[in-house]
Amino acid sequence: MSPSAQQPQMNIVQASDYRESYANSVHIRVSVWDFQLAFGLASSDAPDQVSIRNHTAIFLSPQQAKALFNLLGQNLAQYEQAFGTLNLEPQSHNFPQGPIN
Repeated sequence: MSPSAQQPQMNIVQASDYRESYANSVHIRVSVWDFQLAFGLASSDAPDQVSIRNHTAIFLSPQQAKALFNLLGQNLAQYEQAFGTLNLEPQSHNFPQGPIN
């Protein structure tokens, strides 16, 4: 893009069926044409069993998946700089037993 070219003004409008959801599970499937992100809720009623209930699937082009990857990386770096390093593995195994509400 040339230095004199201006970025277009972006207007973000939420569709009438827009909704927000929480997910603590995401599964990714990849094909030559797209990436599928299936979001869901993971829960455990027993120590040896985890149930995942998927509620939303989003399809992205490989280009959009890479852009999302870059944006998530930038935002995670800023988050960790502000709040400290995120650990993916629990640091303690003293979790309560039984269902979590």
